[in-house]
Amino acid sequence: MLKKSKKEEMIKDLKQTFKDSKSVVFVNFHGMKVSDETVLRRELRDQGVGYKVSRKTLLKRALDKVAEGELPELGGEVAIAYSSDETASPREIYNFQKTHKGMINILGGIFNGKFVDGVYMTEIATIPSKEVLLSKIAYLLKSPMQRLAIAVNEVAKTK
Repeated sequence: MLKKSKKEEMIKDLKQTFKDSKSVVFVNFHGMKVSDETVLRRELRDQGVGYKVSRKTLLKRALDKVAEGELPELGGEVAIAYSSDETASPREIYNFQKTHKGMINILGGIFNGKFVDGVYMTEIATIPSKEVLLSKIAYLLKSPMQRLAIAVNEVAKTK
């Protein structure tokens, strides 16, 4: 049994986590083995994503007035994955979910100050990382210039 002071400290810690994070994912990890959870934590840590397991009652208290909208249904054992990057936490949970079928489920989360459901968080998870998007933009900008240079070169060869 946790003492009231310990519970208040845990709620305060969770509220600070929500305040410092740009995206939070609620994860159901029912039936997950400790060895698999250790692998999950390591992979998340390598990508700069935090992971905490919390009691649902304390989590609901900490989520009071944190975001707009209605809190998604939090069933089973619930953990949170959070990061300062908007897409990192949903993406890494989604990637782990793909490789470890049936172990974890995305229940929902907080994105842009609003509670969102699991479907929306899954859509966010499929957005490529910022670096990938920037490289795609650079390629799109480079391609027409490269074609123009080739065309000018071919015209110069004929004259």
